[in-house]
Amino acid sequence: MSLTTLRDKVVVITGAGSGIGRALALRSARGGALLALSDWDADGLAETVRLVEQAGVSAQTPKVRHDVVDVSDRAAVAAWADGVVEEFGRVNLVVNNAGVTATGDFTELSYEDLDWIVGINFHGVVHGSKEFLPHLIASGDGALVNISSLFGLVSVPGQSAYNATKYAVRGLTEAIRGEMLVAGHPVTVTCVHPGGIRTGISRHGRKAAGLDGAAIDALFEKKLARMSPERAAEIILDGALAGKARVLAGIDAHVIHHFAKLAGARYQDVVARVTSRMPLR
Repeated sequence: MSLTTLRDKVVVITGAGSGIGRALALRSARGGALLALSDWDADGLAETVRLVEQAGVSAQTPKVRHDVVDVSDRAAVAAWADGVVEEFGRVNLVVNNAGVTATGDFTELSYEDLDWIVGINFHGVVHGSKEFLPHLIASGDGALVNISSLFGLVSVPGQSAYNATKYAVRGLTEAIRGEMLVAGHPVTVTCVHPGGIRTGISRHGRKAAGLDGAAIDALFEKKLARMSPERAAEIILDGALAGKARVLAGIDAHVIHHFAKLAGARYQDVVARVTSRMPLR
């Protein structure tokens, strides 16, 4: 069996305190799902719960569970997964959505920056997938959704660490999908590649020394982030319920991905020329 509806299904979402994660939570709630939400930001997570309550789903009932969790902490994710299964008895859909950015040339990023982004963007997906996958298999109609990026399909100067983690998420997710198919497990696996989505990911990310953080944030929010989180959530959940292997969210994701496929490795030269015109210092 495959997951075809959210009604009365247990939906787990990381990074639910803002952006795409919050939009996923609200759309899932309106679809009749039982929610297990996490984020490292307690205030942001509380606001998501408040909005879910306004949508008609009370956090005082077993319909919504919310926990402050650092997804880079393996033990914390394991404890959270145990608590979710103990409360709801099952898990049907997991969306490993939590993610951060670290902008700057590779030579300028610190090892601390690299460890931080790898811990959240890649290890967080590893932990969420590893801890919940047995429960998705046991559910009989499980779905695993891991959020990569357009930058998990093409590479961009100044985003080496982000690119690395999002390519890693793609590789992990596609391999897990293959394993589920080989084993005949009732779990669909979807890798999502959003383009520019109007979230606070740039503002909350790290920048290498010497970069103009305000200029970077303005470029992302005013020119690159074209799609609303709500529309992205709709595309992601529709793709998950359809059992799609890959989901592209945004016209930019479609255009750039297909351009890169046509251009081959030469796309890197074009991207480098475009990037060189952006005054971010």
